[in-house]
Amino acid sequence: MKYKVRITGVAQDDLYSIYTYVANNDSPGKAEHLLDNIERAIVSLETMSARGNHPPEMQRWGILDFREVFFKPYRIIYEIKEKSVFIHAVLDGRRNCEDLLQQRLLRA
Repeated sequence: MKYKVRITGVAQDDLYSIYTYVANNDSPGKAEHLLDNIERAIVSLETMSARGNHPPEMQRWGILDFREVFFKPYRIIYEIKEKSVFIHAVLDGRRNCEDLLQQRLLRA
């Protein structure tokens, strides 16, 4: 089954921030290469989207609605709803993401 991948505005902001940081602190070429690889990982969720694991922070909270795949060190956090995959966040896995995940994904 093929899923439609949708990137939320917040996840788009994450991608922009990652690109800007790498372009300014390394090189625009490396930023482009990194962004291409992250986007390739995102597009790969069109098929076999359930292959991602549940984020461990969320498992501890008993929440299994979200999954993640990696383009190390970046974590791509997503949710499957019917025939769509929603990308909610692209986070640097070297950082403590627990508070950020809680703020973004568990809003009432």
